Amino acid sequence: MRETSSPLLGLMLTLDVRSILQMASEIDPPRSRRDDAHRSISFEALDATLLDALVRLVNLLDEPTLVPRLAPLIHQEITIRLLTGPHGPHLRHLVIAGSPGQQIAKVVAWLKQHFAQPLQGDDLADRAHMSPSTFRQHFRALTGVSPLQYQKQLRLQEARQLMLNENLDAGGAAVSVGYESASQFSREYSRLFGAPPQRDVTRMRLAPVARPADLRRTIARSTARGTGPSHRSTRPSIVSR
Repeated sequence: MRETSSPLLGLMLTLDVRSILQMASEIDPPRSRRDDAHRSISFEALDATLLDALVRLVNLLDEPTLVPRLAPLIHQEITIRLLTGPHGPHLRHLVIAGSPGQQIAKVVAWLKQHFAQPLQGDDLADRAHMSPSTFRQHFRALTGVSPLQYQKQLRLQEARQLMLNENLDAGGAAVSVGYESASQFSREYSRLFGAPPQRDVTRMRLAPVARPADLRRTIARSTARGTGPSHRSTRPSIVSR
């Protein structure tokens, strides 16, 4: 064995299953090889772009104050690069094979396109080919919230964008995303964003000029929550030896 004075360095990164499932539902899968689904572990050459993201993540250890803001963004980039690269088919198989994850991911993708529609009874459970109780259990396990809460957050996020970018008033935005009651919309909006619709939008429009640091923090938090409506985020686990 050849001796070397340099230590062997290794890095272990823990991936979040919820993030993988959500991103996998939004990204076209790469072409898989015939043996991808049968391998218990995946070995691939580390390409330059993925290596660059990993190095940037490790370098954040020298800037601990930036970790909460930048680490989730780099973690998301790494997950996307893994899903769209040679590891993609194997990674998808690991998170959905032998589990209801694939059905739930399809339901989540459908909800993102049809969140303004009212949900009738157990429509979503039927789409996932599950009993209502089983569907709700698996849906919450993967998203962190119930199906109705997930739909509500999708609606409120879209309403916020409509008011901010399309200059809709609160009433118009509420109707556009499926609300029938303006008062209910205002209550739920305030609960999610911490302020009534008009005040929240005004604050966001003034933030880039008046408080740029706060805007950057808002963007970082929003991106860390992913892509999806859930506000739960998983900080990357970095182990360097």
